Amino acid sequence: MTYYTSVVISSGHGLYVRGASSPMLDEVDEARIVTDALAAELERRGVRTVTFHDDTSRDQSTNLRTITDAHNDEQRELDISVHFNAFEQVDHGMGVEVLYYSGSELAAELSAAIADASGLIDRGAKQRQDLYVLANTEEKCVLLEVCFCDSEEDVRLYRENFEAIIDALAFTISGEEGEMGRPERPPRPERPEPPDGVLFHAVGRMSHFGGPDDDGVSESEGLAFHHTINGHNQHLFLPIDEGTGLARRLNPFVPYVAVRWDYNVTPKDMLAESGDRALVRSIATGRAALAWPSDWGPHEDTGRVADLSPGLCEVLDLETDDECEVIYPYRES
Repeated sequence: MTYYTSVVISSGHGLYVRGASSPMLDEVDEARIVTDALAAELERRGVRTVTFHDDTSRDQSTNLRTITDAHNDEQRELDISVHFNAFEQVDHGMGVEVLYYSGSELAAELSAAIADASGLIDRGAKQRQDLYVLANTEEKCVLLEVCFCDSEEDVRLYRENFEAIIDALAFTISGEEGEMGRPERPPRPERPEPPDGVLFHAVGRMSHFGGPDDDGVSESEGLAFHHTINGHNQHLFLPIDEGTGLARRLNPFVPYVAVRWDYNVTPKDMLAESGDRALVRSIATGRAALAWPSDWGPHEDTGRVADLSPGLCEVLDLETDDECEVIYPYRES
């Protein structure tokens, strides 16, 4: 068995380029927790460790290059990328696996270490030569898929055995036994801070609304700050029966967005008449488009931060409960 004295560990995906998620576990947040806990434990065992979290990239290709460059910029013997797997929501166990480009021994040892420490199913080492980070890091690299974030059993075993998993990984990498006591679980990472100079910013799950086919609104339902069709907003609406409420008269092919605006910061007349648009970005892909403010919502009970037009969802390849980012107003510099 080979042990390592210098390691770079990165968390998968990024602050703005989110990975897998379920009601039980968010991949980006949890990968950061594992990365920081493992790094701290390796340092305690004498391993020089550098960590990296991507807080800047806004699309997937930039994210992959940024993470890979961060690894290659350091002098080290081993690269580790931390991820969580996903397939579909199930209650049974799915397990742990470790991906590698070449050389399966370490990947198999790490997968077995996590499984032995937690009771997770050991799916073992899997060769993947199509993954950017594995293919482009210059030293030996492994990608941990710690567990499936949409498996209730996996998440339970992972959470109950977090400290044992970190201890087992640190021993497998360093060959050094830990001191008395288990490594502590770091707190949940903070979500993105609002960009400078904007009046509204949110990151979270989305849905869609509006147009003649939206059965979720009544035929007479209006909008929060568009009360009549006029020269400021006529581009938002279809030329249909004036007896229909404005929510059903919205043109579903036009990019528009509803969020829970603070009218003390973004007054209704600003949203309705200024001509400023919001930038709406898919967290998973980084794909973005400009959208017109159209309404207030969704209700807080939904757990979502934005309602988008059906056309905007199609442009951004978003489905209900995918994550998006909304920035208002958005003006290109």
